[in-house]
Amino acid sequence: MNEAIKAKEVRLIAEDGTQVGVVPIAEALARASDASLDLVEVAPTAAPPVCKIIDYGKYKYEQKKKAHESKTHHHTVHTKEIRLRPRTDIHDVLVKAHHAREFFLRGDKVLVTVFFKGREATHIEIGKEHIAQFVKAVEDVAKAEKDVAMEHDRLSILLVPREQVKRIEPQKPPESAQAAQPVDTE
Repeated sequence: MNEAIKAKEVRLIAEDGTQVGVVPIAEALARASDASLDLVEVAPTAAPPVCKIIDYGKYKYEQKKKAHESKTHHHTVHTKEIRLRPRTDIHDVLVKAHHAREFFLRGDKVLVTVFFKGREATHIEIGKEHIAQFVKAVEDVAKAEKDVAMEHDRLSILLVPREQVKRIEPQKPPESAQAAQPVDTE
């Protein structure tokens, strides 16, 4: 750390955060060794370079901790796929729409796909009806990001959660609730 500082004078910041001012490098190194800390160059491109008296190991640890914490607060958006067929009953479409509602509340996107096999491909309107019913069932929590598109033997639409939808994180049931369940021995 100290070996990398090549400037003759540095702008010094003391261990308590106060600015000492521009001092020769020898004096800055002496102050750091008197405090049993390290002299770290925090702004090498400044004129003169800015150096700070800190515990370098603690500084690196805090930087690593901040980077880890910033990663934990990010919610990654997943794209869930719900597959339908033209012969899928309307009730089953609505059940799958209910499952998609949970995905939207977590902030995930949903790709609804209707697969066609053989002669089913001649009745694309049935697939469009299924998608329209699905979209209508979740229109209060989701909106279409892309329109309905036909690709080869499948019809699909991408739905995303609306902004005003309250996001919820999936929660595990408390362990005490699991333990309190009565066990039927008969």
